[in-house]
Amino acid sequence: MDFPLTELSLYIMAISVGIFTVIAAITDYKARKIYNVLTVPFFVLGIVYQAVFNGWEGLMYGGLGFVAGFGSFFLIWLVGSGAAGDVKMMGALSIWLGFKATLAVMIVGTLFVLVGSFAILAWSVFRRGAKKTKEQYLATGKSFKGKKKKYVPETMEQKKKRGLMPFALPVVLATWSVTTWMVIKSVVLN
Repeated sequence: MDFPLTELSLYIMAISVGIFTVIAAITDYKARKIYNVLTVPFFVLGIVYQAVFNGWEGLMYGGLGFVAGFGSFFLIWLVGSGAAGDVKMMGALSIWLGFKATLAVMIVGTLFVLVGSFAILAWSVFRRGAKKTKEQYLATGKSFKGKKKKYVPETMEQKKKRGLMPFALPVVLATWSVTTWMVIKSVVLN
């Protein structure tokens, strides 16, 4: 199912998600958190956008995008591999993008994560050596203190430091890539 967008609605969507992803990336980079004050209003605006520009069909298509984006990242969060802000960010973003563009953002975003992670690890090995890189990024999730080696669980701060990159950056790059492709395709076909 290919959902047609008018030129105006496509530009409004591209500009809106562009602004949203930049703000989310900045807050995720600075605070390692994506705030509800950003995601919830953007989600509501996505519903309004779909209703005004695309009617019931747009609401259904946005809803499918939400199920794909929010649903996938909710499952990732449930198994402990993501943060709640990441889930809400994808939910808010996917209502705007719809089903196919959300899937494209997730696929392209995964490629950006792989390339970015490899680059960060390679740079760390080059700069600090393999042993220090391994100590920083391949933590076991626990540490031991004292002479008797008492187990101390890893704190959230330690987990955050161990993270390779904030989640929002690859999503920004993927979203911009996908929406740019959508705009170019729209201009070329019209």
